[in-house]
Amino acid sequence: MFPATLIGCGALVLWAFLGLFTRLAAGIPPLQLTAMGFAVAGAVGLAVVASTGRLRLLRQPPVAWLHGVGGLFGYHALYFLALALAPAVEANLLNYLWPLLMVLLAAPLRGMRLGPARLAGVGLGFAGCALLVGTGASFPPGAMPGLLAAVGAALVWAIYSVTAGMPRLAQVPTEAVAGFCLGAAALAIVAHLAFEPTVWPDARQALAALLLGLGPVGAAFFLWDVGIKRGDPRLLGTLAYAVPVASTLLLILAGEGAFSTKLILATLMVTGGGIVAAKAR
Repeated sequence: MFPATLIGCGALVLWAFLGLFTRLAAGIPPLQLTAMGFAVAGAVGLAVVASTGRLRLLRQPPVAWLHGVGGLFGYHALYFLALALAPAVEANLLNYLWPLLMVLLAAPLRGMRLGPARLAGVGLGFAGCALLVGTGASFPPGAMPGLLAAVGAALVWAIYSVTAGMPRLAQVPTEAVAGFCLGAAALAIVAHLAFEPTVWPDARQALAALLLGLGPVGAAFFLWDVGIKRGDPRLLGTLAYAVPVASTLLLILAGEGAFSTKLILATLMVTGGGIVAAKAR
């Protein structure tokens, strides 16, 4: 499992750049940006698959397409809906329930033992994430639809991630993710045209969309597919709490923030949780 888990960690590294690239794309409506990112990811993925002569691998049963496209688009649609209907702090905190849910679902869905040490690790990671992204959260009653959407997004991504490694879906080749990205792009375009105005990107925004499509909304999903199908979802779920910490550090290095005691404590808690989970048996 270790090599595949390590590959899955590559997705976590790329997702750390999501906040930075999204800031670079400021001004583009969320669903339009999602469509642009997935279009780039799908087109590049399709070109790579075609160059290896494996286009036939995109022919997959309906359940694989429902799982792939539904997971990629469903998560992003619910997450953006949450940000539109609820305060960002509260929505982000609830969204980061997905690593915890992923670890917990690994037991009933994949038959993987959890154990107190592993649960302590993921709990420490969530506490660090809550300290970093949830400070000041108040969960106002009027934001309930958005808060429910954030929980829905977390549940969708956790279920998508864990079920990908189950027998029926584990046989779906990673190359098929290129098709799933194109399917998610098509749904995002439809949703964008229905609910958002279209903004013609300038050079900065176009570069951001390209970087998103190549990294956090592109290669990351191919790496994640390998990790969750052949790696350890319990460890990946715990290590996922490093994403908000790394993302914050990158934004600070880009001049978008400043170091704080809260960030240092969150980093130590997330790191400690990852070490505890990695040593669990």
